[in-house]
Amino acid sequence: MTGRWNTSVAELLAARVGDHRSALTWSGQDGVVRRVSWDEHVRRSAARAAWLAGRLAAVGEGTAEGPRHVGILMENVPEFSFLLGAAGLGGFTLVGLNPTRGAAEVVRDARHTDCALIITETPFLAMVRDSGIPVVNIDAPDQWNPRSAPGSSGSSHAVSLNAAETPFMLIMTSGTTSAPKAVVCTQGKVASQGSTLARQRGLTADDVLYCAMPLFHSNAVIAAWIPAVATGGTLALRRRFSASGFLADVRRFGATYANYVGKPLAYILATPERPDDSDNTLRQVFGNEAAPADVDRFAKRFGCAVTDAFGSTEGGISFYRLPSTPSGALGVPVGDVRIVDVETGAECGAGEIGEMVNFAGAGAFEGYYRHREADEAKLRDGRFWSGDLAYRDEHGNFFFAGRSGDWIRVGGENFASGPIARAVEEWEGAVAAAAYGVPDAVAGDQVMVALEASGGAGGFDPEAFAAYLESRSELPELWWPRYVRLVPAMPRTATNKIVVRDLVAEAWRTADPVFLRDGRRGPYRAMTDGDRSGLAREFDEHGRTPPGHR
Repeated sequence: MTGRWNTSVAELLAARVGDHRSALTWSGQDGVVRRVSWDEHVRRSAARAAWLAGRLAAVGEGTAEGPRHVGILMENVPEFSFLLGAAGLGGFTLVGLNPTRGAAEVVRDARHTDCALIITETPFLAMVRDSGIPVVNIDAPDQWNPRSAPGSSGSSHAVSLNAAETPFMLIMTSGTTSAPKAVVCTQGKVASQGSTLARQRGLTADDVLYCAMPLFHSNAVIAAWIPAVATGGTLALRRRFSASGFLADVRRFGATYANYVGKPLAYILATPERPDDSDNTLRQVFGNEAAPADVDRFAKRFGCAVTDAFGSTEGGISFYRLPSTPSGALGVPVGDVRIVDVETGAECGAGEIGEMVNFAGAGAFEGYYRHREADEAKLRDGRFWSGDLAYRDEHGNFFFAGRSGDWIRVGGENFASGPIARAVEEWEGAVAAAAYGVPDAVAGDQVMVALEASGGAGGFDPEAFAAYLESRSELPELWWPRYVRLVPAMPRTATNKIVVRDLVAEAWRTADPVFLRDGRRGPYRAMTDGDRSGLAREFDEHGRTPPGHR
């Protein structure tokens, strides 16, 4: 394979023809574990590729001039894996549609990405039935019968020379701080990155890769599906993530590897601990955005290695870890990556937070679909501006500090929310936390924290929490939250990332318990309706708009 990438999805799938080892395993509704071999997987994918070609031609799309975009609105069912294979073999572009976003948002995403067809399952049919886009329900035999497609029985699949440059998926960004954008991911990008990851992790055909992260997201595709295809290992699919079902699944499937993104480790750790938790087949877990304390606790409790790496769907910046890489660090960047002041563009010194910028160019970033302004914002002066905040130590290790939209300004000083959230998550009893700025009645922001506690709202001890903050010498007083909101569950995306923008918009205007401090070091107390009314008057007196108003 020549060009920018060293392989393609089509090439990896072609190598699995004639491979009769297990490719895919899942538990049916009857609880019976089912399996499909790699040779059969490729055959089924070829059948779906032929079916899609015919269907797109019937609706007037899929020509050389028109988009070959197919929206996929389903959870981790076997059909999703076969359709990923169909996209690789047939040169189609799958658009990952997130069923947790709501009907209006899903239809908006499908229209924005020029989907010529949407393939879904019964639970989500109503979301797109009136979208104006042809819809196929895989649960309806009169609509979905790809085995009857012409040429579906063939087992020889030619690989196009330009397959690596063919768009494989349009993957929506998580949309935790702004509206989601569709990231272009070619066959070469996902195949090369996933194959490299498989080699780095030492995965082989003997591994069972457990995937409960949604297949419409880059983490599941690059950190689970592609490594399984590349190695000939077995992909064990779970329809959706379940913290309580995790260990039972590992044992049921004999999983040796698992991937994650966001907060799954925290939620698994919040389940009741048992003395035999480490009695399992799991050898390693790979993902990103876990709290350092959770990484260590998870590895010890379940007897496996956990590697938390930096990753984004755009892929413009990457890191590698060394044996000397400290806990919580992203590692050492690949290429000329620097941390710069977001206002001046000057390079930051050790310990100073700024934006990560790839001075060598776009890296693996292949652009957003139909979003030129976003492309131009990412690529300025020949550099890739990640939108991610970080700082480095004196040894060159980078540490993640949040997104560029996560700045908080208090008393005229800007600082990132990431270190605050991580510190709160290390408080005993915390399951997950988010830190963010909410408007101050006079000027700037005040720090607010949303906290999901293992014991619920009743388990929050305001005095102990205040004492804990004071014990963290690396947290300046300016960073200590004025408001603490106790949430029964964090608002999350399907990839277990916290939707911070919803928390910011609601601020203290919520039915959840909120605690506040009257002074910098004062005790936390429950916020009252009188406090809220008083704040509203203060905002009015200073001519500022309070949260929740436009």
